[in-house]
Amino acid sequence: MQMSDLSPAPGSRKTRRRVGRGHGSGNGGRSGRGDKGQLSRAGGGKGPHYEGGQTPIYRRLPKLPGFKNRFRTEYAIVNVSRLEAIYSDGDVVDVDSLHEKGAIASKLEPVKVLADGDLTKKLTVKVDKASGAAKDKIEKAGGTVETP
Repeated sequence: MQMSDLSPAPGSRKTRRRVGRGHGSGNGGRSGRGDKGQLSRAGGGKGPHYEGGQTPIYRRLPKLPGFKNRFRTEYAIVNVSRLEAIYSDGDVVDVDSLHEKGAIASKLEPVKVLADGDLTKKLTVKVDKASGAAKDKIEKAGGTVETP
């Protein structure tokens, strides 16, 4: 087999349609676009979002209320019951140890302790924030809360 023997598979190649080259070509005159109307003009036709004249979807849907604050601080939440489950008496609770034990997904997020559950162990909690009720529970159990 030589390079000169190779040819494309039958039907895989089509010659392009040359329009506007005289009546004998079959696509002369109006170039296969018909006589008049929107589709016969250059650049004519409807846009991709045209819905046949009915009210478009972007006008049918309601505008969304309110707004979302771009500068909001999202905290990783840890409840007191979780601290009870994963720490022993006298431990220090900080971002590194919480991440190590799998209580938070990322060390980069600030951590907030909430008061859901009970605490019986004496813990030293060093986090970014703690709710008032959580502070009370930790201090009632003999621990301390340190926030920056």
